[in-house]
Amino acid sequence: MIIIHAHLQVKPEQEQAFLEVMKTLIPQTRTEEGNISYDLMKNTELEHHYTMIELWKDVEATASHNSSAHFTAFMQEAPAFMAAPMELKVFSGETVQR
Repeated sequence: MIIIHAHLQVKPEQEQAFLEVMKTLIPQTRTEEGNISYDLMKNTELEHHYTMIELWKDVEATASHNSSAHFTAFMQEAPAFMAAPMELKVFSGETVQR
């Protein structure tokens, strides 16, 4: 499993526009083959800071997502919303036996 935390610092004046775009991006992404979950979380300590927490079946699923029409459209719009470059943290998830 691939786990991605995409940290997004949104311009205050663009926050509502950003959230509107997320209303389309999130449900479209959740229907993709290989997507396990795709959730946007708002930081309670940093204003206008969000983290997209993504779980994918494998690296091929992430590659497919990155080339999807809805994600490439978001990436074209993203510079208008972002106050800083997106920060990605990618993890390889493995089940831990107890």
